[in-house]
Amino acid sequence: MEKIACTEEHRELLFNIPLFRDLPQNVKSTLLSRLDYQIFHINKKDEIARQGTPCKRLYVLLKGKLRADIIDGSGNEVMIEYINAPRAFATPHLFNTVDNRLPVTFTALEESILFTASRESTFKLISEEPNILRSFLCITGNCNKCTVSRLNVLSHKNVRDRFVAYLFEHKQSDSPQIQIMHNQVQLAEYLNVTRPALSKEINKMVKEGLINAEGKIIELLKGNHPGNYLL
Repeated sequence: MEKIACTEEHRELLFNIPLFRDLPQNVKSTLLSRLDYQIFHINKKDEIARQGTPCKRLYVLLKGKLRADIIDGSGNEVMIEYINAPRAFATPHLFNTVDNRLPVTFTALEESILFTASRESTFKLISEEPNILRSFLCITGNCNKCTVSRLNVLSHKNVRDRFVAYLFEHKQSDSPQIQIMHNQVQLAEYLNVTRPALSKEINKMVKEGLINAEGKIIELLKGNHPGNYLL
């Protein structure tokens, strides 16, 4: 990680994230002067923060892509999510007074730009600006919702159960078609299964007339109840 100067491009990216996007111009114009911040250039494969370390700074990925992994109780590395810029991350842990240790390790998948601000200056800014407080609480709630969804998928034991849980987590309204977010390699990592096992199960479900699969589009053929697709 190499510390770099803040540019106008970095400012524009920072004000693109939900936490700061809708602020009035007078607040935006003074925001950086009110934060104890640093900006870093991150090389591919650099570890930004390690699981188990205290969260002492606000993290915002301005450019690039990160991978978040957790080491489970058996010592296995489990991919939790990909983080695409621009986005704040690890926000639920910043002000946790019980246990603010990071639950995952964040690693750069490509050259990236990272903005960080001290917990103390972030707290002061949030306490003085109700709009930022509101946005921060919304972001924290969304992060917790994503964590619950992720744990729900991993709570299932076999490949099909995890795949079906994933599909219904990403299903929109009553449409039988689901646009999945990952390619098959990424999806296998997300479900914590092998790619051949996932491919075999998807092909099996297609042959059973349960789904159609075209690239990242999955069409459900047996209605809107998850039980119709399980073994």
